[in-house]
Amino acid sequence: MSSKISLSRYLVEQQRDKGHIPADLRLLLEVVARACKSISHAVNKGALGGVLGSAESENVQGEVQKKLDIIANEVLLEANEWGGHLAAMASEEMDSIYLVPNRYPQGEYLLMFDPLDGSSNIDVNVSIGTIFSVLKKNDDNQGVTEQDFLQPGKNQVAAGYCVYGPQTTLVLTVGDGVAMFTLDREQGSFVLTQENVQVPADTKEFAINMSNMRHWDEPVRRYIDECLQGKEGPRGKDFNMRWIASMVADVHRILTRGGVFMYPWDKREPHKAGKLRLLYEANPMSWLIEQAGGASTNGKERILDLLPRQLHERVSVILGSKNEVDRLTAYHAKN
Repeated sequence: MSSKISLSRYLVEQQRDKGHIPADLRLLLEVVARACKSISHAVNKGALGGVLGSAESENVQGEVQKKLDIIANEVLLEANEWGGHLAAMASEEMDSIYLVPNRYPQGEYLLMFDPLDGSSNIDVNVSIGTIFSVLKKNDDNQGVTEQDFLQPGKNQVAAGYCVYGPQTTLVLTVGDGVAMFTLDREQGSFVLTQENVQVPADTKEFAINMSNMRHWDEPVRRYIDECLQGKEGPRGKDFNMRWIASMVADVHRILTRGGVFMYPWDKREPHKAGKLRLLYEANPMSWLIEQAGGASTNGKERILDLLPRQLHERVSVILGSKNEVDRLTAYHAKN
């Protein structure tokens, strides 16, 4: 690129020249990006900042929280509550929704986030990230309730994530494709480094936790068995496996070079539809993947068509290169 395009300039052009987003949404996304920069600084300090280790508490899902989980959650709440763009927020780390305090003006948007995805990897210096999703609240004049958040993923007006790795990278869609921005630490701003990101339709790479093989349903076992048979098997090609156990890092790899990511339903907790959260993880990631030409399903239905029934609903997730996702969906249909 002949000149650096900042995130702010990109969003202004999306608003002014293309008409994809209104001013309030642009400002909201800039605030989210600033919050991600603050989280990135905390992550980068590591042990020097005293932020590693467990907080000796549990979130609403009964998962042990890390100190950085709580810090990241507070950073996002405090950064976004006063701007006048939001009516309420919801987080994977909180039991219920967070209403914008009455002392601040209320906007028309709802922000959902997983403040620190992959936090089990914090202490071992593996890439982690923040995932976010934006919806518009209902038009009525009633106060915001949990029900306002229970919209299908296809209603999202913006979604993205920030991955904290060797570089800090922000990945964003407002419904006009996927763009990637890299944090220029010297300038303190996100700079556009890739536009119109595309996921190849075919791949030779899959991501899944193989230790759970004995718990999988038949369609997933069939698919992985065929991949492992390589050139001699029905697929006629060798596959590689990559599994980071941080969804944001696994999805970032797929957006960068293709692949298929699977976190399927399994028999350990048959009453639960899956492990990943629909609102905070599956919906935003599915929209990003679809905007890049990929596909995302729960094995049977398009994830973005699912109607949430509760704030912390879980779901099975299969996403990535379209032809592989279609194959897995067909195996589930036959089963």
